[in-house]
Amino acid sequence: MTNDRTARSGRGYGKGRNALLEAAVQVVARRGLRNLTYRAVAEEAGVAHGLVVHHFGTRDALLAAALEFSLANSVGAMSTKPGSGDMDALFGGLVDFVVANPDDQAFQYELILEARRRPEFKPQVERLYAAYRAELFTELEAAGVAPDDALVHLIFAALDGVVFQLLCLGDREAALAGLERLRELLRALG
Repeated sequence: MTNDRTARSGRGYGKGRNALLEAAVQVVARRGLRNLTYRAVAEEAGVAHGLVVHHFGTRDALLAAALEFSLANSVGAMSTKPGSGDMDALFGGLVDFVVANPDDQAFQYELILEARRRPEFKPQVERLYAAYRAELFTELEAAGVAPDDALVHLIFAALDGVVFQLLCLGDREAALAGLERLRELLRALG
């Protein structure tokens, strides 16, 4: 017999490792990083907690794998036509992605905030930001904007702020308007 959460999410034992990673992201996004336990992940995924231990061994390994899973889900939202140089595609699906997948972003922000309290998480946060900046660098280059580290840092900081505010306030129209204005500024640089 499945619980309501498992029935609603469509996850369970048959979905394997990815279901556990999705559950870990959801636990952190909804309850905070301090509540990431084998039992909480197992409950969210609708499996026995021993399965989580079997797949990941340690909480740190689970967290690292969940971060990679979350990044794989979200870094691609930088453009609706990756590598095309199409400025209209740049950030084109970002708002819809965040609205449809808020847990990925909330998970990442929880990790970022926890790194402030626990320096041992700093390497994961650095990896998180490096992945986004590398993707942004590639997209700017393809769009004919000559990126440098400072420009990429500035643009990503703006994107990070737009996503954070969208996640917290839910103002879709403000996020869309801000991203369009950012594209206009980038067109002027190209």
